[in-house]
Amino acid sequence: MPLGAGRAPCRRARVPRRSAGHGTVSYPAYTLLGMALHTTAEAPLPVGEVSRLIGGWIDRLGAVWVEGQITQLSRRPGAGVVFLTLRDPSYDISVSVTCFRQVFDAIADVVSEGARVVVLAKPEWYAPRGQLSLRATDIRPVGIGELLVRLERLKKSLGAEGLFARDRKKPLPFLPQLIGLVCGRASAAERDVLENARRRWPAVRFEVRNTAVQGVNAVAQVVQAVKELDALPEVDVIIVARGGGSVEDLLPFSDEQLVRAVAACRTPVVSAIGHEPDSPLLDLVADVRASTPTDAAKKTVPDVGEELERVQALRERALRCVRGLLDREERGLAHTLARPALERPHRMVEERRAEVDALADRGRRVLRHLLDRADSELSHTLARVVALSPAATLERGYAVLQRPDGTVVRSPREVTAAEELRARVAEGEFSVRVSE
Repeated sequence: MPLGAGRAPCRRARVPRRSAGHGTVSYPAYTLLGMALHTTAEAPLPVGEVSRLIGGWIDRLGAVWVEGQITQLSRRPGAGVVFLTLRDPSYDISVSVTCFRQVFDAIADVVSEGARVVVLAKPEWYAPRGQLSLRATDIRPVGIGELLVRLERLKKSLGAEGLFARDRKKPLPFLPQLIGLVCGRASAAERDVLENARRRWPAVRFEVRNTAVQGVNAVAQVVQAVKELDALPEVDVIIVARGGGSVEDLLPFSDEQLVRAVAACRTPVVSAIGHEPDSPLLDLVADVRASTPTDAAKKTVPDVGEELERVQALRERALRCVRGLLDREERGLAHTLARPALERPHRMVEERRAEVDALADRGRRVLRHLLDRADSELSHTLARVVALSPAATLERGYAVLQRPDGTVVRSPREVTAAEELRARVAEGEFSVRVSE
């Protein structure tokens, strides 16, 4: 069917055409609404005019919701536009889609190549290349993808509140005496936890709360069970366990009410939901995340055999350390006893005694030498004093004349005639008179 078929033609218009010469001629054509054009081989339309007419008709189309599968996705760093290729697998038809980055970022975490989406887009015609594309203003995942988008938004909201922060995590006790278990009645998860825990540590005890683990009543029952176990002071750890399932089956364990209830618990909580790939929001808020219920039992309860082996290994290590310490000290003691100071303890005293005797002898010699030298110096000094003394002069026959007051006469001019003087000689003294 030609473009515009079924539409009523509007007024005719003249479409310019390049002629074979230098002038131009006009072609009759209907307006854009009809698109029914009368052309001939002698009066064809230029490619640009056809592209313009097609673009004008496409521009009149409004936005439409389109469903398809993303086969190609191009997100260039720093670019403000994202390019997609939307494909219809049933008819093997594809169409290009463009959107602004902020439109795609809203679902970027849950949408990738191969995902089915619903797109609100307006058709656009790129005239220079004659290409049709869709300009998307809204993209929504189909089915499970839409559910993942809601969970992702809730995850970001709760994470912004700090409920998933690492510093909020509480450590598990080494050997819990009583473990609270929330699980389905007679479920494989309950059996796995109980059997593996008791196999690892037979004396462990459980306080079990059976609840619905999927469906409309699951959230309320699980929240109530967690609060009851948290209120029991003898419960050391709480395990919330469930086997694998679809994303819809595990939805109760991503409920905001349950996440907040677990965040408020004073008792450490272990999340054991589904299998390794499953990741409900309960895994993020719990203090410990276990990949399976069996893994939860292994992380919560120590293995008695492993602990006995560890104790034995520690005892042997301690014994080796003590023996090594004793051997080292014995060698050190033997080395110390072999030293001369301890082998002959009096040798040090004898050596010091010999040193003291030698020093004493040296001191006596030095003192005797000093005394001898001092005696010699004293003798010489005495001899000089005796030789220079007045008494020695008197002994050689000299006399000293003194007046009665004791003054010595040194010159004849100091005496007068008939003056009485005293003459002092070596053996004594006598009186003399000065003659004229």
